[in-house]
Amino acid sequence: MFGLFNKKSNILLGLDISSTSVKLLELSKNNDRYRVESYAVEPLPPNAVVEKNIGDVEGVGEAIKRAVSRSKSGCKAVAVAVAGSAVITKIIEMDAALSDDEMENQITVEADQYIPYPLDEVAIDFDVQNLSERNPDQVEVLLAACRRENVEMREAALDLGGLDARIVDIEAHAMKRAFELVQPQLGSNSEDLVVAIIDIGATMTTLSVLADDRSIYTREQLFGGKQLTEEIQRRYSLSFEEAGLAKKQGGLPDDYEEEVLQPFKEAVLQQVTRSLQFFFSSSQYDDVDYIVLAGGTASIEGLADMIENKLGTPTLIANPFVDMSLSNRVDADALSNDAPAMMIACGLAMRSFD
Repeated sequence: MFGLFNKKSNILLGLDISSTSVKLLELSKNNDRYRVESYAVEPLPPNAVVEKNIGDVEGVGEAIKRAVSRSKSGCKAVAVAVAGSAVITKIIEMDAALSDDEMENQITVEADQYIPYPLDEVAIDFDVQNLSERNPDQVEVLLAACRRENVEMREAALDLGGLDARIVDIEAHAMKRAFELVQPQLGSNSEDLVVAIIDIGATMTTLSVLADDRSIYTREQLFGGKQLTEEIQRRYSLSFEEAGLAKKQGGLPDDYEEEVLQPFKEAVLQQVTRSLQFFFSSSQYDDVDYIVLAGGTASIEGLADMIENKLGTPTLIANPFVDMSLSNRVDADALSNDAPAMMIACGLAMRSFD
């Protein structure tokens, strides 16, 4: 069995390997208050990761090494995540009297009933959830299986970066965990709300809908901030790296806002609208109470206001660090700018305190 849900092992770095960067975060906790000890974001070589799959292990490993060096963290144990699309999850019911070892043996014997891949190609893990509502002698067990290759590529890149993979989580679970820190910002009855978290990364947009403290819907689609970078690159004859930097730091010609940025914001609005329509058409819901924007693209000025005005739904930019203290080696402004893109890394770093 591989540790999709490994039990805690003191402090873990949260490491999010996305398609354009690695994001690293170390948290500590005193009573109920978190503190950011260190963090770093390091760009990846072009196409090192494509649609959540690592193609260039050495390139990712080198970026991890640079991120560790920049963060100045001495921690070596890491929690990483695989994309939800790479994982099959299933709730099964098992005898509540079984020990973890007995459950593991039974799952290993019966796994081929639940997993549509050859068992030697998958990593399997399980997590005991709640007592069964139908039968108090049974417990609900979340079974997760991921292609072994996805896990091994991440392990190999971490190894090159000088780190040790202790936990392999699922991105949607990490996002939900980090959302617990954002939830109080939605008001006093926030636990009763239906919330759409829209994570707009470089190449992928993921919608996760939460209700009754559960994730009830997840959908990924190919769309992201890379399209804006490519348009800047094309229009202003810059390299991809220069375009990415200009997008973050400014200094583009006067026509940028109107000719390039505004059409991209409208494309984001269209994607958000389409994602929500898919959700409404496949569930009993016809509305959400709140939209939370995550991912690097969420930081674009005016985007949240535009979505809120067009859809009539309160919209917030995710920042899990609002109530955290920071160590003196953390740049508060940089962290604030990167915050929406740090949700998965934050949810992974929180595994230290399970």
